[in-house]
Amino acid sequence: MATLKDATAIVGTGQTPFAKRLPESEKTLACRAVLAALDDAGIAPSEVDALASYTMEETDEVEVAKSIGAGDLTFFSKVGFGGGGSCATVAHLAAAIATGQASVGVAWRSRKRGSGPRPWKNTTAQLPTPAQWTRPFGLLRPADEIGMLARRYMHEYGATRDHLFNVALACRNRANQNPAAMMYDRPLTRDMYMNARWISDPLCLFDNCLETDGALACVVVSAERARDCRQKPVYVHSVAQGLPAQHHGMVNYWNDDPLTGPAWTAARQLWKQADFGPDDIDVAQIYDAFTPLIPLSLEGYGFCGRGEGAAFTEGGALESGGRLPINTGGGGLSEAYVHGFNLITEGVKQLRGTSTAQVPSAATCLVTAGEGVPTSALLLRS
Repeated sequence: MATLKDATAIVGTGQTPFAKRLPESEKTLACRAVLAALDDAGIAPSEVDALASYTMEETDEVEVAKSIGAGDLTFFSKVGFGGGGSCATVAHLAAAIATGQASVGVAWRSRKRGSGPRPWKNTTAQLPTPAQWTRPFGLLRPADEIGMLARRYMHEYGATRDHLFNVALACRNRANQNPAAMMYDRPLTRDMYMNARWISDPLCLFDNCLETDGALACVVVSAERARDCRQKPVYVHSVAQGLPAQHHGMVNYWNDDPLTGPAWTAARQLWKQADFGPDDIDVAQIYDAFTPLIPLSLEGYGFCGRGEGAAFTEGGALESGGRLPINTGGGGLSEAYVHGFNLITEGVKQLRGTSTAQVPSAATCLVTAGEGVPTSALLLRS
């Protein structure tokens, strides 16, 4: 069976500063991140012939291509479902390059969520079909939907707020090592966590991702070309997307088991195409818009058994030196929330050996997109 295994590599990454409020437009931020990624790779903008981003991206490929001085584009795509699309942007570029449709691809995400509006505040827009069955009953925000899933998980498997704190603390500790992180100089303690204001029971303030202005990008080329680029190549070993049968957004309550989310579907495809498995992963960048997504993803991607994700977080397992160091730049909880793209770039840094919280001799990295929504994932290797 033909696969994309190691046929392409990420050779450049770029990002803007992260902040609650940045003065630049989303278009300007996007172009700065893209140009920084190309410079990192040592590739001229005129060589770019493929672009990929999210359907929720406000800056389209026409504007980016013109503004950076790209050449003729022969491939461009957008991936849906917000944070679920992050890894899929790289997957689409890898497929295009491996099949000869393009030679230099750039994926990006630019967002002004910190200073911008909240999507659910627009009461004049017609609700999409799934939301018609949730929002009239009080599930207005993603936090409300994940809060309901978290309560179900706690009820069924005995997870506690201490387990969620383990997740929040691991991400905050790594952000405290990362000068680019929004929470770089703001340590987190258990008392702070347990006494924080509620956002949507059982989720408190520190169970929720940051609200961030910023942009990130990465450059993908063939494995052959990657050998001649400026930076050490990070190979795209396996890719996957996942949309389970009868899925219903974050609440997932039309499934037989609402706690078996899209991660399970993506994982089966991801590992099927890989030369290694969960036990061989040195470091993971797991989508963390909300702390409960980490134990759910740990189970879905096979790091532990069903219902064991909360217990997996105990004993410093997610910290540097633990069983599975995660989100080593701080993740969406403590570095920046730009729909998970910083998890991709942090994975690249780990395999280059340049992370601010470097895992010694890291050679394999799992990167995941949003759990709870149609999702995607990458296996990267050095």
